[in-house]
Amino acid sequence: MEEELKCPVCGSLFREPIILPCSHNVCLPCARTIAVQTPESEQHLPALLHPRSPAPAAAAAPGPGAAAGSAACPDSECAAGGGGGGDHADKLSLHSETDSGYGSYTPSLKSPNGVRVLPLVPAPPGAAAAAPRGAGPASSSLTCPQCHRSASLDQRGLRGFQRNRLLEAIVQRYQQGRAAAAAAAKCQLCDRSPPEPAAVLCEQCEVLYCAACQLRCHPARGPFAKHRLVPPPSHPGAPGGGGDGGKGAGGGRKLPTCAEHDLENYSMYCVSCRSPVCYQCLEEGKHGKHDVKPLGAMWKQHKAQLSQALNGVSDKAKEAKEFLVQLKNLLQQIQENGLDYEACLVAQCDALVDALTRQKAKLLTKVTKEREHKLKVVWDQINHCTLKLRQSTGLMEYCLEVIKENDPSGFLQISDALIKRVQVSQEQWVKGALEPKVSAEFDLTLDSEPLLQSIHQLDFIQMKFPVTVPPVPLLQLEKCCTRNNSVTLAWRMPPLTHNPVEGYILELDDGDGGQFREVYVGKETLCTIDGLHFNSTYNARVKAFNSSGVGPYSKMVILQTSDVAWFTFDPSSAHRDIVLSNDNQTATCNSYDDRVVLGTAAFSKGVHYWELHVDRYDNHPDPAFGIARINVVKDMMLGKDDKAWAMYVDNNRSWFMHCNSHTNRTEGGVSKGATVGVLLDLNKHNLTFYINGQQQGPPAFENIEGVFMPALSLNRNVQVTLHTGLEVPQCVKQPKQPNN
Repeated sequence: MEEELKCPVCGSLFREPIILPCSHNVCLPCARTIAVQTPESEQHLPALLHPRSPAPAAAAAPGPGAAAGSAACPDSECAAGGGGGGDHADKLSLHSETDSGYGSYTPSLKSPNGVRVLPLVPAPPGAAAAAPRGAGPASSSLTCPQCHRSASLDQRGLRGFQRNRLLEAIVQRYQQGRAAAAAAAKCQLCDRSPPEPAAVLCEQCEVLYCAACQLRCHPARGPFAKHRLVPPPSHPGAPGGGGDGGKGAGGGRKLPTCAEHDLENYSMYCVSCRSPVCYQCLEEGKHGKHDVKPLGAMWKQHKAQLSQALNGVSDKAKEAKEFLVQLKNLLQQIQENGLDYEACLVAQCDALVDALTRQKAKLLTKVTKEREHKLKVVWDQINHCTLKLRQSTGLMEYCLEVIKENDPSGFLQISDALIKRVQVSQEQWVKGALEPKVSAEFDLTLDSEPLLQSIHQLDFIQMKFPVTVPPVPLLQLEKCCTRNNSVTLAWRMPPLTHNPVEGYILELDDGDGGQFREVYVGKETLCTIDGLHFNSTYNARVKAFNSSGVGPYSKMVILQTSDVAWFTFDPSSAHRDIVLSNDNQTATCNSYDDRVVLGTAAFSKGVHYWELHVDRYDNHPDPAFGIARINVVKDMMLGKDDKAWAMYVDNNRSWFMHCNSHTNRTEGGVSKGATVGVLLDLNKHNLTFYINGQQQGPPAFENIEGVFMPALSLNRNVQVTLHTGLEVPQCVKQPKQPNN
């Protein structure tokens, strides 16, 4: 569990952990170190980045032994915030090559976990005086060292992030338990009373030694030379560490208060913001229109979800332990079978007199190589499985400690992230993860009957059975499925198949009863094909091949794609300024410039219709709605390049745009609450737009062909929610006449 309690920046146990918007945790001192400010003017680093002390030594780079959390700001000074320096200390930033644009900066410090930290560099003399009066303020941000997602800091600086009280309590209890265990580790061979504290533990002897007894009783020579000495245990064996003696139950602990209203306790949970709130937060209107539920009910619900997910990981951990036992038995069988093969081979070679002597060494070498290969594969698999099991066990212990806590608000701060991590941990034990990669049998056969003149050509027959084409693969129908316009197929070879398989060929027809075509060739037994037609029926089949040829086809499976498209905005391809919420169905932007976001579906055939509801519309911006290629430019308005076809609209009128060409100005705009419909008819190869159910102008674009994705561009003045899976409108109102 110790890995779960270490900061990803400094590599030490968490100190004053805070929760980033991506649900990861980082020490508060480390957060001050990795925070980044980007000045809007082209001047030197702003004054906020310089240490408060005018001494030159304050700006020097920290030495190699300095802690990463204190490289930029002492904890006492940053935490105090006195004299107006608290906000400045929270916003201390270090320029990186990508964030600041200053390519001459080079890293001078690396944390134990590989996070790069740059020292503060003082501005040249007179830099502050040379700065123009109109230079804008610096924008502060912090990049998560684990997922590399950036989070902007408001005027509160790092105090705007919530403290992870639950994690802080677990770390404190863990440290107490570890200290108690270290104090209890005594030398087992000391004749002193009391015994000296243990300095090392021999993993082979399983004995604790102090320094003197280790030199006297366990020297690093002779039979002890290969023994491994490690530090004594530093954590208690029992769960919970014996740290606080049950105080983690919450008895006597002060109830957490709202970060914005110190006199109010948390009593509700905002589902939209995923954070606990108080009644005053609701009365002030910040969460008034959000989905708010009782704190206790959400606490129990998330606790139940985490417990259910843990059950699945626990089952996989049990299977992994059984699998390790199986692998260790496999090692013994390989050793025994290898010895048997060697003995048999020696007997055969000796019977073939002098002519076989020269070949015997070669054949023995091949057996040894085969055995070593099998042993290496099994050991590698044991090490890999042990690592995964240790990670899963550590995560389980950490989750169990979290479940013990009776702090609902603290639990709900981290429950979503923990549930996802546990689910991901459970999914890693799939797809043959708990199956041996090699067998204990040696597929080698020596034929000793040929004539004497063939002795020099003797070699192993690599397979026990004649090599022929592979048999028919079996489609695993329980794993075959469709989602939107994607299909997933899975297959396997029949049991007790001795013929080798070098790969598989998956074929799919055109969705209209046409000819089959190859869509995958390789060794995998699971394949997902994207970009198919909606409302189409596909036939699929698979066959295996090896050096002898191609085997017969499997039985055919019929797959039906969705009638209508269900999709969301795609966070992986969206511009970094785009902010998605509501399960990636609601989009807004952090920038005043237009940014592009695409949908997750791709269309090449059929008729498709979706709508976008305008949730917020301030200061008369020009959002653009339409379609685009996957490689559309994402840092300007949709339709300005040749990869997008769009309608951009303000509060009074709209235009169609493609390749930065504006056409068909039409009266009628959008406002808060408006609905924009997009009708893509790839049977007629045209694109039509609707506003509040009424067609906006003529068909916008015609003769369009290829693969298109739903697209949208907007800035921070607009918020839009996507609605998909809609039927194509049958009756539409007469279009408005465009103005020339």
